Amino acid sequence: MEPVRQHHGEFQVAGLMVRTTNSEENDAATARIGPLWNRFFGEETYRSTPHRTQDARIFGVYSGYESDAHGAFDVTVGVAVSDGAAAVGIEAGDYLVFSGQGEMPHMVIDTWQRIWQYFEANPTITRRYRSDFEAYDGPDKVAIHIGVS
Repeated sequence: MEPVRQHHGEFQVAGLMVRTTNSEENDAATARIGPLWNRFFGEETYRSTPHRTQDARIFGVYSGYESDAHGAFDVTVGVAVSDGAAAVGIEAGDYLVFSGQGEMPHMVIDTWQRIWQYFEANPTITRRYRSDFEAYDGPDKVAIHIGVS
């Protein structure tokens, strides 16, 4: 399934954050993203985040890129907020949107594999490496937005 190109305005997400790399995430002993999601739901952070907007989706935001897919980056798991004192900003711009549906966590892993394959097969499409995000419309449906030039 081909991604859909969409333009998004900027918005903000607040929640819990870690810094990691793809190589760390490939090793269960050093992976931080799974435990971050577990903590987010275990502590019910989505219920206690101040200034939450009407947007009911849960977000996984990738930002603070050191360089590209090989460098360190921040992951924030949270909700959309109207006041961003402690929030991460999603930059306005064009995004390629890859949709996934199915059982967690396999559907997210499969969708990311499709993303890596897509960019490998389409080297003329340039990722921005500024802000990317996963938007969850439920426990079995995700839209992963990858910022492109």
